[in-house]
Amino acid sequence: MPGHQPSPEPGADSTALTLNVELHLGEGEFMELPMRFGYRADAPFAVAMAFPGFDPPTRTWEFSRDLLWKGLHRPAGTGDVRIAPPCRCHRPGRLRITLRADDGTAVIDVPAGPLRRWLRAQVFALVPRGREAELIDWDAELTRLAGGR
Repeated sequence: MPGHQPSPEPGADSTALTLNVELHLGEGEFMELPMRFGYRADAPFAVAMAFPGFDPPTRTWEFSRDLLWKGLHRPAGTGDVRIAPPCRCHRPGRLRITLRADDGTAVIDVPAGPLRRWLRAQVFALVPRGREAELIDWDAELTRLAGGR
C-alpha cells in the first residue's frame, strides 16, 4: 500500500490517538505539532496519520499498521514511509518516522510509549493481528479494482 494514499482524516468514527510530535527541521531544529493516528475496522490493514489544524489541510498518510508495530522494535519500511525504533542516536523514547513525497521529506519524532499502548489496547483489541482479512469484502474489492465490471 503506498505511503501517501489519501484516506479519510482520522475522526470520531475511528479509534484515534492524538500526540504532540516533533518535526525535524534541520540541524538540531525541531517544531512541535499535533499528529493524529486513526484506525478503522473497515480498513483493517492500515493506520491513518494526519496533522490536524493546518489551513490548508495537510495530506493524510496511510500505511500498514504492522509496519508501525515493527518500527517500534526494529527499522522497518523501504518506500515512502520508514520507521526507526527508539534509540540513543535520535531522541530516546521516540519513534522516528520518515515520510518521503515528491515535494520533500519530513522526519517526525513520535513518543513511542503512548503509540505502543494505543496499538495494543485499542487497535489490536479492535481487530486482532491475523484477523484483518476476515473484515474485507473481497468481492467488492475485486469489482472496484476491475473498474466496476
